[in-house]
Amino acid sequence: MSALQSYRLLVRTVGPVYVVIAFLGRVPLAMSQMGTLLLVSDATGSYAVAGGAAGALAVANAIGAPVFGSLADRTGQRPVVLGQSLAGGAGLVLLVLVTHSGASSPAVIATSALAGLAIPQIGPLARVRWGPVLVGTRDRRRLLDAAFSYEGAADELSFVLGPATVGLLAVLVDPSEALLLAAGVLALFGSAFALHPTAALTRPDPGAVASTGRLLTGVLLTLAAAQLLIGMLFGATQTGSTVLATAEGQPGLAGVIHATLGIGSAIAGLAVAALPERIGYPQRLVVAASGLVVLSAPLLFVETVGQLVAVIALLGFAVAPFMISTFATAGQIVAPDRVGTAMTLLAGATGVGYALGSSLAGRLADGVPGIAPDGGHTPAFAVTFSATVLALAVSLTLLARTRKT
Repeated sequence: MSALQSYRLLVRTVGPVYVVIAFLGRVPLAMSQMGTLLLVSDATGSYAVAGGAAGALAVANAIGAPVFGSLADRTGQRPVVLGQSLAGGAGLVLLVLVTHSGASSPAVIATSALAGLAIPQIGPLARVRWGPVLVGTRDRRRLLDAAFSYEGAADELSFVLGPATVGLLAVLVDPSEALLLAAGVLALFGSAFALHPTAALTRPDPGAVASTGRLLTGVLLTLAAAQLLIGMLFGATQTGSTVLATAEGQPGLAGVIHATLGIGSAIAGLAVAALPERIGYPQRLVVAASGLVVLSAPLLFVETVGQLVAVIALLGFAVAPFMISTFATAGQIVAPDRVGTAMTLLAGATGVGYALGSSLAGRLADGVPGIAPDGGHTPAFAVTFSATVLALAVSLTLLARTRKT
């Protein structure tokens, strides 16, 4: 079965409406991170505070993700995602109101955290649904491979549409409008995702016996470390793009610039389904991590927005294959009734990495005596490059671990 045939069968199985709902439901999370960064930097004039607010949103989301994922494993996704979608939308509206009220930096950061805590991780939860949806189908392994490839590409496309929408609204209207739009999209499509019939397939059988084995194995923790580092790449790159665009007098272009990262990533993600099954996910992870190192190095030398767009677009081709490999490996090593917890744990690790990357890059961009006295975009992008080097080391560790088991 070709990759294209696999994708067609997946769409026929769940229906095109579900595909649209599951995609749009995850876009607000991508919008909220960039939207918070632009909103707070515009209101306070400080990249450090803006990075702290965006980081707080990401960290709170990361902390809440595995908690809500575990709850969804036990009760089914419908009530959990529905409650989060409505609460998350309200939290983003509150963040806009608090920021424009002239509240203190701690108050803004705390509100960002509350909003982030409530926003659901729809991408990982959508991955969970494919397992029960494809039960009994022919070539199930191949279809699951294609499903994870699609979900990786969908995540990346959401990080194209989200930042691009934020950037355009920041240029045409105001960053506040972007977060208000994100709130509305989350309330509408997050709720639709929760109420879709596929959500019923995630509800455990009444007589099912829960798994008792250890969830946090060495392999899963290594995968979490890999996702933390890819999150650092996102956060640092987003911050560096904002700094460079602002220096050239076009701060609203930051979202559009960062969105180019997802274009190549989405293309590469869809292509992953065409790889032969004999090439295991740990091997794919090492190749993707090597690509991240090579393609991120030019960020240390960019001086214009045009150069940055070209470099980021190429860098994206290694991102989705890296993430697809981590999530797919997790899906293979954990018990079926704990996949939601594992997927949201990895998503949470990505959020923590985003917070670390954006906060560290923001601090260096503001200038740090003895380390980066002049500040600017180059020290921010140095965080991106460092994260990719560490990601390669982690991927080699995973390969060694899996070869021993």
